[in-house]
Amino acid sequence: MEIRRFAGLDPQDTAAVEAAFASIEPQAIACNNWEAEYPYAPQVAFRMFHTGAWLLLRFDVEERYTAAKVAEDNGRVWTDSCVEFFLELDDRGYYNFETTCIGRMLLGFRKTHADAVHAPAEIMRQIRRTPTLDTEPFAERAGDNRWQMTLAIPPTALFRHELATWDGLRARMNLYKCGDDLSHPHFLSWQPIEASKPNFHLPAFFAAAEFER
Repeated sequence: MEIRRFAGLDPQDTAAVEAAFASIEPQAIACNNWEAEYPYAPQVAFRMFHTGAWLLLRFDVEERYTAAKVAEDNGRVWTDSCVEFFLELDDRGYYNFETTCIGRMLLGFRKTHADAVHAPAEIMRQIRRTPTLDTEPFAERAGDNRWQMTLAIPPTALFRHELATWDGLRARMNLYKCGDDLSHPHFLSWQPIEASKPNFHLPAFFAAAEFER
């Protein structure tokens, strides 16, 4: 997948960001790899582009059950209504950006699921998060729940690498939607995963991505 470059775009210029996203074809996060055990599947898609200085990533979600109980960064965000972006630059390990519907985020770097190093607070503060459901925690809500999460991620968020730009970066990635502790748990991926039980931490199933120079 090629990640398009929009030179000079300011991520705080709402009109320009909306126009850029509108020009990009959404990618469905629709692989229900464990459908027999977890049949519920919300509608989820993502779009992304970069400016060199920022990676802009938007998730669009339509679901029946939504919760946001986690109140802090680097907490158990995957138990809430959560969208995720995993990125591997080389064989040293991969980054997992996991964000709830109200913008609480976990950011780790790891070689395997068990050996995470979490980003410090100063790195977390650099990542701009724009949820459409406000930022206050809430218990599960059932209904026609539609929400977006927009992230603006600087290259410095890849805190175990020394990067100044997204230009020309070659990587591998997968994106996900989950909600482990919802009344209707679900585990969806962009690229299919072959595993006996839900597990997103499998770089073998990441897909190639190239950031336009």
